[in-house]
Amino acid sequence: MTRDVKTLMKLRVPMIVRLGHTRMPLSNVLRLAPGAIIELPQLADEPLDLMVNNKAIARGNAVKIGENFGLRVTDVGAPQDRVAALAGQPDNESANDQ
Repeated sequence: MTRDVKTLMKLRVPMIVRLGHTRMPLSNVLRLAPGAIIELPQLADEPLDLMVNNKAIARGNAVKIGENFGLRVTDVGAPQDRVAALAGQPDNESANDQ
């Protein structure tokens, strides 16, 4: 492995675990206040998406690690899909979410 590739492999990338998603009218968004509850269509035991650059690269289940949450990865996308997410290449799923 070249030095440049080794350096790239050490980069830390932001990751998000997506609990769910929904849509609501702007008027409801503007009325949000502390204590508001937003219902999501996902089931409570449904796997969560692990996101990089707004693209799902893996799925897993929430776990408790001491006082923190974690994600036990159950499915991982193809390597080329993970590389595409890191490169910020658009996909059809992201376009459909907007």
